Amino acid sequence: MLKTPALYIVATPIGNLGDMSTRAIETLKSVDYIAAEDTRHSHKLLVHFGIDTPVLSLHEHNESECSEKLLEKLLNKGQRIALISDAGTPLISDPGYRLVKKVRQHKIPVIPIPGPCALITALSASGLNCEQFIFEGFLPEKKIARQKKLDALRYETRTLIFYEAPHRILNLIEDMLAIFGAQRRVVLARELTKSFETIHEGNLEELIIWLNNDKNQQRGEFVVLTEGNKPSLQHSELEIQRILKLLLDELPIKQAAALAAKITHGKKNKLYAQALALTGKNHDN
Repeated sequence: MLKTPALYIVATPIGNLGDMSTRAIETLKSVDYIAAEDTRHSHKLLVHFGIDTPVLSLHEHNESECSEKLLEKLLNKGQRIALISDAGTPLISDPGYRLVKKVRQHKIPVIPIPGPCALITALSASGLNCEQFIFEGFLPEKKIARQKKLDALRYETRTLIFYEAPHRILNLIEDMLAIFGAQRRVVLARELTKSFETIHEGNLEELIIWLNNDKNQQRGEFVVLTEGNKPSLQHSELEIQRILKLLLDELPIKQAAALAAKITHGKKNKLYAQALALTGKNHDN
């Protein structure tokens, strides 16, 4: 490894220590400092692999201040620093974004050392569409805010991926049931790579029963993978036309098109053009 200033983004195991790569171990041993989210948690990992590199704390509450100190070590002392999180790939629902941004702004190399990532690990074993997906991380803790976010994702056709804590998993599934409907299929990936790893699939109605029947399945950290809204579940063109005609019987063209757009999740301009065609008019009276 070249002895030049650099920030290394080092992925660590999400459970099974056997997933720690040789390159990750060598990097953590050779850098001048390791920035860790929780130094007590990381201490166990480092001791296991015989890594005695000095460790600094970088977490969500001190990231701005700590980033400046680390940047000074990189710029003025020419040192090399590795960033790790409590588990998995740093920055994924974890602190580190501000540090990486600052380092890149100063043209210092940022070198990724790839490895485990809970969302990718879960997705690869889920049986859901892996070609197109979106990661939303942790949803809001408050029920109203959480439901509002889910409602905004109601018609998303890509696979949806969330993280969730054990004490909120049942609340999340209940809210998803209310917003997405009983038949939406979901995969719950729990305690990945650990002794009690569980990857369980079912529709939302089935998952509510499963979680309530076995409280042990509510333990551990979760990746929640939800199938996207299927085109077959969306409004067909014939149904859109029927809705538009009904609205046009009661409302002016612009209002009918706007309301149809809300009901069908369609584009307002397209529906307005369809409304004009249905009424045989060139403009709204």
